Formats: sequence, structure tokens, C-alpha cells
Amino acid sequence: MPPDALRGREHLLPAGGRALDVACGRGGVAVWLAGRGFAVDAVDVSPVGLAAGAAAADGAAGVTWIAHDLTTGLPGAGPYDVVVCQRYRDPALYPALAAALAPGGLLVITVLSEVGDSGGPFRARPGELVAAFGDLVPHAMAEGGGEATLVARRRA
Repeated sequence: MPPDALRGREHLLPAGGRALDVACGRGGVAVWLAGRGFAVDAVDVSPVGLAAGAAAADGAAGVTWIAHDLTTGLPGAGPYDVVVCQRYRDPALYPALAAALAPGGLLVITVLSEVGDSGGPFRARPGELVAAFGDLVPHAMAEGGGEATLVARRRA
């Protein structure tokens, strides 16, 4: 399934290349990207979640499952043509997400937000994503209902 922020905007994806799915969980987005011709690095802290994702993928080619604690940064190196981060928020990781993008690469990020919901340490403040990724060219941004999303491209 496409990441939430990309639904209806699939035309923004490049034709293929490398993709990074950050905090992938069971890897639904990773498998979806692989099905569209991307070589995907699917990263999550949970080996159990990764194993479930690999089993559910039923041998789908194109996904490398990587157990990694994201509080220590991103594993490996880019550049990636697509970076997806869905419902994992660590502002300290924002610069690494942007740096992992290839020229012209697409960032797709959704985090919990204070906008339209209560505050808390795991929720983005109003305008957080736009400020953090201000060097990228935005295609779509939204805040409300307890979520913030940004779809943006690194300049070529």
C-alpha cells in the first residue's frame, strides 16, 4: 500500500531507483515500493516486525530488511530516490533524512502532530516539518487531525 501522504500523488514517484522505508514495521510500504521497481532498504528496530514483513512479502524481490535502532542514526548511506517515514518522529533524524535524498529525490513523511490533537513529547509542533525540511521543494503539506505530512523533493 502507498504511504498515506502519497495516496493520490503516486505520479510524484520517480520511475524507479533506490528507496528507504524508515521505521517500516511490517513493511507494507516497502513491498509496495519494490512492486514499483525500487530497490528498497526497509529499516526497523524490531526483528520480529521485519520477519513478519518478510514472511508477508512471500519472497517479493527488491526489499532488504534491516534491523537497526534509528536513535543511532540511519544505517548505511544514500543516496535514495525516495525516502519514506511514516509515523516515526525523531527531529534529530530529520537532517539525515534530507541528506539521504539523491538530487531530485522525494521525501514522504507523516508524523503525529499537536495540530488538531493534544500535545505531547511524540507529537510535532505546528510547522515543524516545513521548518525542518525548508531546503526541499514542497509538493504537499498538511497539518490537522493529529497528523502532519510533507511530500517534498530535493532540488536536482
